[in-house]
Amino acid sequence: MMEVVKLANSKGMELEVCNYGATLMSLSVPNRNKEQVNVVVGLPEAEDYLDPRYQMHNLYLGSSVGRYAGRISNGSFQLEGKYYTLEMEKGVHLHGGQNGFDKKFWEVIATKQGRNPRVELSLLSKDMDEGYPGNLRVSVVYELLESNALRIYYTATTDRPTVLNLTNHAYYNLNGAGSVSEHYLQINSSKLLELDDKKVPTGKILECSQTHYDFLKKAHVKKIKNSGLDDVFVLSQKPFCASLTSMQTGIHMKVLTRQPAVVIYTPYLFPEMELDFKGSTAYGLFPAICFETQNFPDAPNKSHFPNSVLRPGETYTNETVFDFSTCMDTVRQ
Repeated sequence: MMEVVKLANSKGMELEVCNYGATLMSLSVPNRNKEQVNVVVGLPEAEDYLDPRYQMHNLYLGSSVGRYAGRISNGSFQLEGKYYTLEMEKGVHLHGGQNGFDKKFWEVIATKQGRNPRVELSLLSKDMDEGYPGNLRVSVVYELLESNALRIYYTATTDRPTVLNLTNHAYYNLNGAGSVSEHYLQINSSKLLELDDKKVPTGKILECSQTHYDFLKKAHVKKIKNSGLDDVFVLSQKPFCASLTSMQTGIHMKVLTRQPAVVIYTPYLFPEMELDFKGSTAYGLFPAICFETQNFPDAPNKSHFPNSVLRPGETYTNETVFDFSTCMDTVRQ
């Protein structure tokens, strides 16, 4: 059954979460004039996420992605001497497969209103779901902090060794419409993973310095021309991960995480799918940007990458905070 939970804090932030895909449908924050701006791309109604015209594009709008976010090479991995085969397309397994966590109904298990309102959703992914071993119990908490921040907190436990990499796939546009090309982007990373022509890590780690991937100093998103970003940035100094600023609305967003990496994705254009976006919003070239805080893609197949194995008795965690404020006429540090 489809459920939608709405939360609001005392500082003007509001969000909508639906249990299909544990999806962040909207997130409204005040701009410099104290007007509400929905900064997350979403569909008008929760039922729209079931529409085949949306499903065929695999956009993952605001969804919780798993069991493994990102790509796994050859649609397979070995764990404790056993070979596991996953669903794949053109030799690549992506975002947990055709029926990943973004396409499952999660259970709303707790909702709290008032100060620091929150909602918790839970999912049981059964042994060999999409080819992954272990009965996996996952939960996610969406919490609006009184500091005008959104906290997203994933936890998981398993009864068999498995591989796991969870993230949220929200698309942000701090103007609430149009393009993010003029947004200022800062990424707290001097290294990124080399990718092959299928966007799978080769295993090499490259320097960003003196390349167009260098966003240690704030620069316009349009600095990346033509195809935009779809890249894995290595995070060494945490928790500050990245920031995004719109001078049009004055909205400034900081991303905080302790994950090893962030995949930053700026689609060139949203596909035509004969469905409206929330509020009948019109988006242009480079309509939005994703900050997918996570482990390295393909870590199950590359032993020198950070550990991606979860074992019985352990608890997986991924906490990310999207901290919002407003600035006036200069780019805020």
